[in-house]
Amino acid sequence: MTTAKKIQFDLSDEERLLLWRGFLEWGGPARPTAAMAVAIGFSDVDDLLLEGDRIGEDIRMGRPLSKADWRRALLATEIVFASDVMGAGLDWSITTGFQDDETIWMLRSLQRRMGGARDWPNPQEQ
Repeated sequence: MTTAKKIQFDLSDEERLLLWRGFLEWGGPARPTAAMAVAIGFSDVDDLLLEGDRIGEDIRMGRPLSKADWRRALLATEIVFASDVMGAGLDWSITTGFQDDETIWMLRSLQRRMGGARDWPNPQEQ
């Protein structure tokens, strides 16, 4: 079994907090389904919550992650922020302390720096 190469992005403390909070919201006001968990790259909701805790904590502590974990972190945060159906949506700013405009700005910055993240491997396809 090979271990995925881990990489690091130069993130600000605020960006780390944003991605960490993105995972925390799945265990809070968000309403994940098994299909959504799989679409993000997890095997089911329990895996999203468990692995999300690990990935979020690694991000918060400044540890490098595999490309697959960075992809899951970005996608999980994008969805939980934007969706009021499954994510935190309208409650985002209340539960995280991040305003919508600053969240969008940070997400766009992360997307640019993680360039090509959409081409990164989906952990479910490895």
